Order: sequence, then structure tokens, then C-alpha cells
Amino acid sequence: MQKTNQKRVIPAHQVSHRLERMAKPYLYWLYLLAVVPMIVMFFLMFVDTEGIKFDGMAFSISNFAILTEESTLIAFWNSIRFAVLTTVICIFFGYLVAYSLYQSKLKNKYMVLLLLILPSWTNILLRINALASIFKPNNILQDIFNLPAVGDGIIGTDWAVLLGMVFTYLPFMIMPIYTSLEKIDPLLHEASLDLGMTDFKKFWYVTFPLSSKGIVSGSIMVLLPCMSGFAIPQILGNGNVLLIGNIIEQSFKSMSYNRGSVLAIVILIIILGAILIINKTDKEGSTLL
Repeated sequence: MQKTNQKRVIPAHQVSHRLERMAKPYLYWLYLLAVVPMIVMFFLMFVDTEGIKFDGMAFSISNFAILTEESTLIAFWNSIRFAVLTTVICIFFGYLVAYSLYQSKLKNKYMVLLLLILPSWTNILLRINALASIFKPNNILQDIFNLPAVGDGIIGTDWAVLLGMVFTYLPFMIMPIYTSLEKIDPLLHEASLDLGMTDFKKFWYVTFPLSSKGIVSGSIMVLLPCMSGFAIPQILGNGNVLLIGNIIEQSFKSMSYNRGSVLAIVILIIILGAILIINKTDKEGSTLL
């Protein structure tokens, strides 16, 4: 008798059980490094104490006064302004790059995509400091290409912060948009052309709507770090541009944990709201892969 080589099919519930066991260590670290600090910050919001000392700790809501201070309102406005501008610019250039790569005849598209997102694997502080050296007068590019010095550079201006954010977070927009484009059924393009659509109508009525999930996912991945980050405005803005992340950093550095916790929880609520939006628009998380 001949033995048939048949692959053993593992039931779906057993696969799910194995994945749950493998995920448990990560869940424990998540609880320890994310959930526990969040609970501590939520507790510190409603108490009045110096640092984290429990001596003389008393219930208080005076910490919420930081939300109405002029510096906080300015920081919130700057955060929203820079985050929205950066997101819009990243949508434009990110979609342009992703669509061009999607339409190209290259065989190793994912290799090109890897080269585009490769800089994001390096330390963000190294990239920001490299940009800062370029934005200053008498920079390395002038030395290499023997260019004359022009002005005082753009370091310490809004332009420097905006360019730094776009340079840093553009790969986070390209990746989900390209992934959503790749998941479009090619038969839909052929069907639209058979129905008499022009290339522009095919793009506007077929390609663009079907890639909207990638735009939403990419926008949130760019918007949130732009709002909560503090390294880019601190280094490229040279301390002249104040975002909400800078106030949180200053609060924790000066041991004003109570006031810093209020702002951190507000940002956390915004992040959780963004996650809910992703779950509504992309329940399977396909554009994030």
C-alpha cells in the first residue's frame, strides 16, 4: 500500500489558543510598562503633592488649571497647527510616492519601499540632529559642495520644525497607502476601463476611494506623534516653538508630575480616540501590515 502524504490541518481554535499563549508575555509587559504608568498618572491628576511623595498628599483638582493657562493654550494650538500641516503635506507626497511605486513596472517594489522606510529604523534623535546641522549656516552641505553661506539658516523657525516633522513621519504615510493600493483587485481597474472610464475617472472613482483606509491609517500615524512629540520642536525649533509635548516634558523634568499627568492623560484620550477611528475604518488592520 502506498502512503499518501497529507498535511495535517490544525483546527482554528487550536491555532487561536496557541497564539493567545504566545501573546501572554507581551501582554504582561504591556500591563507593566503602559497600563500601570497610566493608572499612576490618572491618580496623580487628582492629588496635590510634591513629586511622588505620599507625605501630606491631599485630594485636589487645582492641577486642571494648567489646561487654561496661556502657555498651554498656545502649545495646544501650535501642536494642532503643525500636526495638521504635516499630515496634509505627508498625504500629498506620501500618496504621490506610493501611487507612483504602485503603478511602476518594477519587480522588487517592496525593496524600493524598504529603502524609503529604512531611515525610520535609525534613532530619531540622530536624524533630527543631522537635520539641525543642515539647517544651520555653514552646514555640511556647503562644505561638501563648496556653496556660499546664505542667511542665518532656518534653525529655530517654524519652517525648520515643519520640515523636520515631514522628513521624520513621511514613511509612516507611504507604507499604509501603498499597502491599501496593493490590496485593490486588478479586475476592478479592468472593469472600470471596460465601462468607458478615463484614467482620471478610474483613479478618482475606484482607486482613491478604495485606498482611503490607508490614508486614514497613515494620517493618524502621522498626526499623533506630531501632536505629542517634543524632540523635534526642541532641537529644530531651538526652544522657540512650544508644543504640548514640550510642556509635558518640562513638567516631569521639574517634578510637577501632577500637572504633567493632566496633559499626558488628555493626549492619551486623543490617542485612544484615534485607535477607535482606525478600528472603525480598518477593522482587520490590513493597511498597517
